[in-house]
Amino acid sequence: MTSDVFELSSRLVDELVDLSPIEATFVGVEGHDHLWDDLSPEGIEQQKAVLGRYRRAFAELAGPQDHWGRLATRVGREYLDEHLDTIVNQDPFRDLNTVASPLQQVRQVFDHMDASTVVGWENIATRMETLHEVVGGYRRTLETGRREGMRAARRQVVAAIEDARIHAGHGSFFASAPDRLRESGQGRSGLQARVHTASRRARQAFANFAAYLEREYLPDAPLEDGVGPDRYLRNARKFLGMDIDPDDSYRWGWIEVASLQQQMASVSRRIDPDASLPEVVRLLKTDAARRAESPAEFVQMMTERQQRVLAELDGVHFDVPEPVRRLDVKIAPPGGSMGAYYVQPSEDFSRPGAVWYSLGDRDAVPLWDEVSTAYHEGFPGHHLQCGVQLSLADRLSRLHRLMVWHPGYGEGWALYVERLMDELGYLEKPDYVLGLLSAEMLRSCRVVIDLGMHLGYRIPDDAVFRPGEKWTFEAAVQMLTDLAFLDRDYAASEVIRYLGWPGQAISYKIGERVILDLRAEMRARRGDEFDLKEFHIRVLGSGPVGLDHLRELVLGP
Repeated sequence: MTSDVFELSSRLVDELVDLSPIEATFVGVEGHDHLWDDLSPEGIEQQKAVLGRYRRAFAELAGPQDHWGRLATRVGREYLDEHLDTIVNQDPFRDLNTVASPLQQVRQVFDHMDASTVVGWENIATRMETLHEVVGGYRRTLETGRREGMRAARRQVVAAIEDARIHAGHGSFFASAPDRLRESGQGRSGLQARVHTASRRARQAFANFAAYLEREYLPDAPLEDGVGPDRYLRNARKFLGMDIDPDDSYRWGWIEVASLQQQMASVSRRIDPDASLPEVVRLLKTDAARRAESPAEFVQMMTERQQRVLAELDGVHFDVPEPVRRLDVKIAPPGGSMGAYYVQPSEDFSRPGAVWYSLGDRDAVPLWDEVSTAYHEGFPGHHLQCGVQLSLADRLSRLHRLMVWHPGYGEGWALYVERLMDELGYLEKPDYVLGLLSAEMLRSCRVVIDLGMHLGYRIPDDAVFRPGEKWTFEAAVQMLTDLAFLDRDYAASEVIRYLGWPGQAISYKIGERVILDLRAEMRARRGDEFDLKEFHIRVLGSGPVGLDHLRELVLGP
């Protein structure tokens, strides 16, 4: 009976990647790189029909007898329920933001396509030539939502217009495509001309989309940023795999903010005992001796650090599968939110995992807050977590390995290992420890900003920041600049992200909290027999799951 659920899961993946060639490229399933999703209302109905059919098939499975079969069945049912719930609640009809909507996926998918062969470039050319079709379907869906009152907030629309114009501009990925082809050595005359024409068509598609958003969509976009409790708590459940008490989480977030403020002040005195915390941060951001002088030097430094820690920790605190021992570090093309993100390896590991850095217009890169980020996005953070997940083909269903992602689990793990790497001595300078604490502060600010702005909470009277005031966009930006020391442009980008992706921003800190609690409870149960490596195996060894499910897997029901 176990074989039935694995076979069913594999068939589901085949149908899902047929429905979403974008997702096929992201997860590395071959044969779809020349195709696009149907993002129109009709395409959404087709998705709903396929998901519903498979949900019924999963419901009819007889109960498997072994652990891995039960895991595959539960994961499959929850995956289908989650995605059906998204469609039933009509979320695709207002799915427009600056970090995780089709607007970003349609552009970012090109970063993960083969650009080293003629066939790869032919696929890139085909997608650029037909990009107007996928954007046109997406536009029809948004237009349906606009007419029926399901609209993205004005702030998201304005930011999306700016992103679309970047992709249409002279500095975009598409504008650089002909030069990239020439540099690859695959630019035969006919292909070179084709890519040149296709790149212009792709840029025009984004220009037309920006014009639609500005002229037709924006005038009807609501000013209110918050989504309210029903939508927020539904999203939070999806991202975390557990229900939260929003009042308790909001209070806890403020406790974390106050504690981290004290810790940051203490560490800053180790760097310069005569300077204030803001003065120390200003030093770390501007001191030439504490930065990489170019993006290329930064990539080299981050790559060397990843390789060293992987070699030293493999077999000690983690078991690293052989295909996971390669990790690429890259600079992202312009456009989209600033920061770093990770893309997992392809299904067969022929494409390695990669950390992408969006550096904006920076040339020199301060290092103080990038070291812990490298551990978060790379090893032993997302790269190890996703790599282990993909390597467990003998245990996990294909659906589980390729398509399932729970931010509470994945982001919680990545934030947990930032702290772990400090515990293990891999933040060797107080600069980097302060960078870790600033990252923790950022994630704690996310908790109170996200909950506060979407649910309409006031800032507590005893808070360390603007006590008793009402949340506003400017207050949230100031909190990130004053307490987490983000540059203003980055801080504004962050707040726009939270407002357009409700419930996701809390997943980092709450996920870390759950994993730390599990470690403490397992340590208390085992006493002297507690083994850190075994704990990590328990957390990673069943793939991504919701946080309630993770507790059962690590500690038992």
